[in-house]
Amino acid sequence: MIWTTALFLLGLVPRVVVSSVGQDVPRSTVTSLNPEHHSPLQHILSSPTRTPHSLSDTGRIDGSSVGPAANTSFLKTPTALQQHVLFWDRNNDNIITPYDVYSGFRELGFSTIFSFGGLLINIFFSYPTRLAHSYVPDPFFRIYVDSIHKAKHGSDTGIYDSDGHLRPHLYDELFDKFDGSGTGSLSVRELFSLLKKDRVAADPAGWSFAFMEWWTTWLLLQREGRVWKDDLRQCYDGSLFWRIRDERLNKEEGWKQGYGWKDFFRSLNQGGTWKEWEL
Repeated sequence: MIWTTALFLLGLVPRVVVSSVGQDVPRSTVTSLNPEHHSPLQHILSSPTRTPHSLSDTGRIDGSSVGPAANTSFLKTPTALQQHVLFWDRNNDNIITPYDVYSGFRELGFSTIFSFGGLLINIFFSYPTRLAHSYVPDPFFRIYVDSIHKAKHGSDTGIYDSDGHLRPHLYDELFDKFDGSGTGSLSVRELFSLLKKDRVAADPAGWSFAFMEWWTTWLLLQREGRVWKDDLRQCYDGSLFWRIRDERLNKEEGWKQGYGWKDFFRSLNQGGTWKEWEL
């Protein structure tokens, strides 16, 4: 848990809410608790080049390819977990190198320090995915997309099954159990309750991975201090990362969610933390 906490403290997103030219974009204001009003799908659905994505029992994305010009020919039937990581397969060759991980996080708006910390992903998950190809560890710590299901760890939500397919009913049950506000979103306190519920005995590695994943998710997605159901759904099927990239390339709009250094210092200056403005 020490290294994940350090990664969080050192790797706050410097400013996820930026345009592609680095100019600050005003954060949207709170006008309603209605999740439909805050629907993160509105921007992407208005684009003529993108179509809706949804969870399915097979774990595939319905309606379009995984991302712009995505080539998944090396995957006969991509699972949701494979689609989840394809954003980091920069040249569609079934391989995610340490540099792919670093550049992917940078493209999503994370700080340099956080993106370097993301290399821990390759250190811990390269060998499990390598086992589908060889017992010899990969000397370059590469991750193999076609066997990403072998990197599935314990103490997780179980929304991905052992083959990497989605279990939509478990996704809905997660919000039924932990969305105490009924807004279709999860607060930090509710996310900690989820982490506590998922912990299994004698699994410190799984506890640490789950903590790192949920904190990264919150840093990237939070809006009004909460992770919203539609955003998290797209995170599971991988379409979210393409959406963030597209919105960050939009000089007028930018990506208007997340928590960065400016938010952190602003909250300190105001004598409070994210809890002061969380819905």
